[in-house]
Amino acid sequence: MSPRTNDNATPDAERATPDENTVGATPAEKTTEATSAEESAEATPAEETRTGLETPSAPAEETTAGLETPSTPAGPAAASTPAGPEAPVPVPGADTHAEDPVGDGGDERVAAVRRVSQAQRRWRAAQLGFCAAALAVAMTAGAVVLGALRDGATTPAVAAVSNGVSPQLLASGDLDASVLSLQAHLRSQPADFGGWSTLGLAYVEQARTKGDPSRYPQAQKALDRSLKLRPDYDPALAGRAALAAARHDFTGALKYADLALKQNPYSERALSSRIDALVELGRYDEASKAADLADSRRPGVPVFTRYAYVHELRGDVKTARRVLEQALATATSRGDISYVASALGQLAWNQGDYDSALTYYARALAADDTYLPALEGRARTQAAKGDRAAAIKGMELVVQRYPLPQPLVELGELYEARGAAGDARKARDQYTLVNAWISLAHAYGVNADLDTALAAADHGDHEAALTAARAEWARRHTVHTADALGWALHVSGRDAEALPYARRATATGYRNASFLYHLGVIEKATGHTDKARTALKAALDLNPGFSPLAAREARKALEATK
Repeated sequence: MSPRTNDNATPDAERATPDENTVGATPAEKTTEATSAEESAEATPAEETRTGLETPSAPAEETTAGLETPSTPAGPAAASTPAGPEAPVPVPGADTHAEDPVGDGGDERVAAVRRVSQAQRRWRAAQLGFCAAALAVAMTAGAVVLGALRDGATTPAVAAVSNGVSPQLLASGDLDASVLSLQAHLRSQPADFGGWSTLGLAYVEQARTKGDPSRYPQAQKALDRSLKLRPDYDPALAGRAALAAARHDFTGALKYADLALKQNPYSERALSSRIDALVELGRYDEASKAADLADSRRPGVPVFTRYAYVHELRGDVKTARRVLEQALATATSRGDISYVASALGQLAWNQGDYDSALTYYARALAADDTYLPALEGRARTQAAKGDRAAAIKGMELVVQRYPLPQPLVELGELYEARGAAGDARKARDQYTLVNAWISLAHAYGVNADLDTALAAADHGDHEAALTAARAEWARRHTVHTADALGWALHVSGRDAEALPYARRATATGYRNASFLYHLGVIEKATGHTDKARTALKAALDLNPGFSPLAAREARKALEATK
C-alpha cells in the first residue's frame, strides 16, 4: 500500500497474516523483505539523512544462523550486555533485563526512536540530521545487545516433534509478554522448531506494531533456526513469506508462500501471504483467484480482509464493505476486532464517510486503545472534518509512539496547513525524521523506495523521488507504484511522461481521492482541461478532506479549469 494513502493501514506493510500460528493483531498494512541476517548497521551520517540519499552501509553478514556471541557495543547500551560465565544465554531479540520487557519504553531501539521523535519538537532541521544519525547508532547498538544468540559448542538434537508452544500464547493481548515467555521457553528447549517459528512471527509483528525495523533480522534468524531444525516446516516457510512481505520483497513472499502451500495447502498464513504478494506485485487477476481459493479453503478474518481489499482495488466498495462487516461480526480476539474495525474505518474514510469512519475507529480503540492504524485513522478523519486541533494532538501522539513515514508526513502537513508561528519549522522536523526512518529501514533490509518517492515528491528532493519511483516501478506494477511514478515525473516537470502512469493508477476503478487529484493536475498540465476538471471534481466529491494540503490545492486547480 501507499504510505500516504494508508489504504490498508501499513506501508505496502505490511499485512501480517494470522492463522493457526497467529501473532497478535492482524495488520492492515501490506508489508515487505530482503532476506539478510543483519545484526547491526553503520550510522547514517548527519549530512546524508535527506530523503533519497543512499542507504547506510550494510551490517556485517553473520556466519551462522544467529548463533554468534555479540560484540560489546560502545556507549550506554553496553551496560545491557551479559558478561562472564554466569550470564544467561539470550535468544534473538531477547531482553537481558527482566525489568525491561521487549517493546516497552526501556527497549533501547524503540526508546531511541521516541527520543528522536520528542527531540524534533525542539530542534531545527539541521540539528535533527545529527539526531537522526544518533538514532541509527542507538537502534543498532540495541539490536546487537538485545538480538544476539549465544550457543554452546554443539547444536542440540532436533526434537521429534515441536515441544508445543501454542501460537495462541501470542494472541493473549500482550505481545511483549508473550515474546518474553517464548524466549524463556526456547532457552530451556532450544530444539523446539515450532517455538522458533512462532517467535519469528512475533518479531515480525513487533516490527510492524512498533515501527521498529531492527526486529526483522531477529525474525529471520528465528525462522531460519526453525527451518534448520525442521526443513520444510510449513509454519516457518509461511513465516518467511510474511517476513518477506514486511520487507517489501513481494517476489520472495510469493516464493515462500508457494513453498509453504506445497507442504500444507490449507495454511491460512501462506494463503493470505500469497494474496498479499500478488496484490503488491500488481497481479490483480491472480490475486482475485487466490482470494477465492483461500476463501474456499480457510474462510476467516485474515482471508476475509484480503478478499475485501482485492474487491476495493477494483472499485467494488459495496462488496468490500459487506465482507469486512462479516469479518467484524465473526472476530473475537482484541487484535482481530481492532484490525477489521480499522479496515472498515479506512474504507469509510476513503469514501468521505467521516462519521462512519470515526465510529469504526472508536470500535477498534475500544478493543485496543494503542492500536496504531486506529489512532492514526481517527486523527486523519478529525482533520478531514475540520477539527485540526484534535487531529494534530492525535497525530503527535502517534508519532511520539511510532515515528513511521506516513504519520510523520501527515503531521508535517497538518502543521503546514495550520501555519502558526513555528509550524514551518515543526513541519520540516517531521520530514527530516522520515528520512531517518527510511535510512534505518534500508539498513535492516526493508525496501523503502515507495516511501522515499512519496515523501520526497511533495517534501524533498524531486530527483531522489523520481529515482526511487522508477526503481519501485521496475520491481512491481501496482496502482500505488503507478501513482507514485506519475507524480514524481510531474514534480520533475515531465508531465507528458507522467500522464500514462497517472491514468494507469486509476484504471482499475480503485476509488482514491489522492490518485484522482494527481491525475487531474497532470491532465491540466498536459492541456486536457475537461478531463482535468472531471478528475479534480471526482477527487473532491469522493473525499473532500483527503489531505490537509493537497485538498486545498485540488480546489485551486479545479477553479482554474473553469
